[in-house]
Amino acid sequence: MKNLKTTAMVLLFTAFTVQCFVSCESNFKEVQKINYSEFIPSGEAENFNLKYTDSGRIKSILVSPRMLDYSSVSFPFTEFPDGVHVTMFDNQGKKTFISSKYAVTFKGTNLIDLQKNVKITNETGQMLETEQLYFDQKNEWFFTDKKFKFTDPKGVSFGEGIDFSKDFKIVNSQRINGAIDQAD
Repeated sequence: MKNLKTTAMVLLFTAFTVQCFVSCESNFKEVQKINYSEFIPSGEAENFNLKYTDSGRIKSILVSPRMLDYSSVSFPFTEFPDGVHVTMFDNQGKKTFISSKYAVTFKGTNLIDLQKNVKITNETGQMLETEQLYFDQKNEWFFTDKKFKFTDPKGVSFGEGIDFSKDFKIVNSQRINGAIDQAD
């Protein structure tokens, strides 16, 4: 009988100890969640049309189905997860059109990162296509080290790595892989 009581006490003690550890694990996970900060936007906009003006002139128009503003994080940025369509105007009113399926702007760096099916065209028929392209807003300069296809009235060229002014007046390509001249 004494043996039975000892066995029952050991089983009861073991069950109690296991219960304590299980409940501590549960509480520990809850404590971990207290210090966890969710990465959520501080602002969100849908189906918007933003016009940027300078000295009374429209400099650019940005249209996007969705914008997420992360201005409260340590490295603030604005994300366009469903893409952008941008029209830029030069001082003579000539237009450059930009589209991509994803974009993000980084506050404080003046850089825009365009990704996925990036296409830039202008009124003279020049067009650049690539998978990722950066735009330096301060210097109005585009650049990438990715593969690209550049089309203009003179022909088509393919390469890897290119940088150019927003109006395509200055174009520097790093590696041209091929060019196709169009017949007159």
